[in-house]
Amino acid sequence: MVSFISSNYFYFLLAIMVGAVSGLVGSFAVMKRLALASDPISHIALPGLGVAFLFSFNPIIGAAAALLIGAVLIWGLERRMGATTESVIGVVFSLALAVGTLITPSEDIINALFGSYGQISLNEFLLGALVSLGIFVFLLSKRRQMMLAILSPELASTAGVNADRYNLYFLLAMVLTIVLGLKYLGALLMGSLIIIPAVVSRNITRSFSSMILAGIIMSVLSVIAGILIAQSRGFAIGPTIISVAGFLFVVSLLFSSKRK
Repeated sequence: MVSFISSNYFYFLLAIMVGAVSGLVGSFAVMKRLALASDPISHIALPGLGVAFLFSFNPIIGAAAALLIGAVLIWGLERRMGATTESVIGVVFSLALAVGTLITPSEDIINALFGSYGQISLNEFLLGALVSLGIFVFLLSKRRQMMLAILSPELASTAGVNADRYNLYFLLAMVLTIVLGLKYLGALLMGSLIIIPAVVSRNITRSFSSMILAGIIMSVLSVIAGILIAQSRGFAIGPTIISVAGFLFVVSLLFSSKRK
């Protein structure tokens, strides 16, 4: 396992960053009651992945384009139709999943859905690290405005906070986080890394600040343990990471019941 880390340092380090950002985004998603929405949102990457595989260009570029378009589309439809975010996401997700499955070559569909192991270049690492840091700094620096927009749009408006704009900011932060993790977990599992550690942290903490910290720790722990177990046992990395997160969730339920 030590040899794996040393030979794939960028891959391992960026995975830790993705875990940290996923835990942070997931904490806001739980407060916004959009935890389950992060999973279908990740599926919106499928059409972009399919196009990238068909025309032989970087799949992450295709996925990023599809997710960013999807986020803006969800935000725009929500405002125009007055529908809930969850219902709009459900419609866009269903269409993206159908189209993505149709156009993605069968030999690439497994990698698209579950991720795959691969080397990461220095440029890919630097770009991923920069995006991770940007999301981290933005959400932490704007956490009060974000929470105000989440808890009470009316009060946010009174305080001069544009709730609609911050909803868009959050959707963009979520889809960028999903893009960062696609290489590790694929379109099918990346949303789970946002959901599960955040729910674990909610089970074991009492304040939002401690929930953020616990969410980051649980997500990073899931990533590190998942990668090391997968490499030592020859398992697929993505499913192993989520299995570790699921184990932590079960433990958190026991801890939560004892605390009550």
